[in-house]
Amino acid sequence: MASYLQIADDEKGHDLDLFCVPRHYENDLDKVIIPHGLIMDRTERLARDIIRDMGGHHIVALCVLKGGYKFFADLLDYIKSLNQNSDKSVPLTVDFIRVKSYCNDKSTNNVKVIGGDELSNLAGKNVLIVEDIVETGRTMETLLSLLSECNPKMVKVVSLLVKRTPRSSGYRPDYIGFEVPDAFLVGYALDYNEYFRDLSVSVFWKLITQGLLL
Repeated sequence: MASYLQIADDEKGHDLDLFCVPRHYENDLDKVIIPHGLIMDRTERLARDIIRDMGGHHIVALCVLKGGYKFFADLLDYIKSLNQNSDKSVPLTVDFIRVKSYCNDKSTNNVKVIGGDELSNLAGKNVLIVEDIVETGRTMETLLSLLSECNPKMVKVVSLLVKRTPRSSGYRPDYIGFEVPDAFLVGYALDYNEYFRDLSVSVFWKLITQGLLL
């Protein structure tokens, strides 16, 4: 089972006035939940674990857009650093996809993959799917089922966040950064209807009001 750092349900977080917050969001945010340094340290360890398990063979790193782009970039920076500073290195290529389901905000097995090279090119490859957050897990299960039809050699999933939620299908990624409460989080490229992507990359935020979005 994947190891992770657990953020408790009663986590109080850190006061906003300790950090730089864009003025136009000051009234819409509650607390800093995970500081940037903790994110970076955890991401570095995930990179080491991935190289340990998947190293020695060409890896195709597949970023799930849009929310995963920041985590993807930081994770690959650590993997590249390991490649440059150790006796063991692994060839690495990247690709990008968007995964959409079409049932309002509810998870569904009706998943459409947008972008990326032809998935058939993944045959015989070691594939690392990089995701920002896994909630119910149903979308990722459907994506994995689609990828299995392409006959990759290996598929691993790394997600920065996994929610503790009664709606979970039971799916767990191979690598997990943090397990978080069933609350809405934004920042570090996570958004709400495309808002909040411009928050500082240094923190996660918990949304307390959506007044400016109404």
